[in-house]
Amino acid sequence: IAGLLTGLGVTAVIQSSSATTVMVVGFVNSGLMSLKQAINVIMGANIGTTVTSLMLSVELDFAVVFTAVGAICQLLGNRPAIKNFGQITMGLGILFVGMDTMTDAMRPLRDWETFRNMMATATNPIVGVLVGAGVTALLQSSSASVGILQALAGSGVITLEASLFILFGQNIGTCVTAMMASVGTTHTAKRAAVVHLLFNVLGTLMFVVIALALPVADWIRALTGDNLRLQIAFSHIVFNVTTTVVLLPLASVLEKLAYLVV
Repeated sequence: IAGLLTGLGVTAVIQSSSATTVMVVGFVNSGLMSLKQAINVIMGANIGTTVTSLMLSVELDFAVVFTAVGAICQLLGNRPAIKNFGQITMGLGILFVGMDTMTDAMRPLRDWETFRNMMATATNPIVGVLVGAGVTALLQSSSASVGILQALAGSGVITLEASLFILFGQNIGTCVTAMMASVGTTHTAKRAAVVHLLFNVLGTLMFVVIALALPVADWIRALTGDNLRLQIAFSHIVFNVTTTVVLLPLASVLEKLAYLVV
């Protein structure tokens, strides 16, 4: 539980599960952490990454709030810790400015017939998962790719049904960063990266089956209302929390699978 909460807390602050997982791979490589410890932190990191999408779904201008707080801390802070906190919050503010800019830039896509037809094919589970994984692998950030998905949804370009499968795939795509970071490291560090991949692949397989068998989209609408951004954020949270709850007791099984792969 301590490892899980550590991964969650660090990722919620730095807004990147990829960065947390890369750090974990580095710690395992240097012998500071065991593979068993790393598995718990990686699971927590997957929950922590949902914080960004949840904040993007709230009707509050976080860009202004974080930038203002950061500027005040930078200008008035006397201690290095306060100035560092100011840099962090200003960085978060810039992140949300970027997300708002993307939302505005994507609104014209609603009227582009080719793009609408392409998005319609994402309701196919395989296509949706591949699109989500591919985009996230290129961006090296699930927070950014989920933010783009929310921007598309907020612009009325994509439906919740299509968003779900893309969202599931995004969780696989975010593993690419850790896999790349594990190149040239010890076998144990490679196993930590493989655990991250196994966690998200198993979670995606589980949720694709659930989404095909049950009216998941209808349940999410019933719980979150008409806010499509919130629906995507809630789906992201449910995916990572449920996958963690299911796989946390099976951490030793994931460890054995990682030993089989590497």
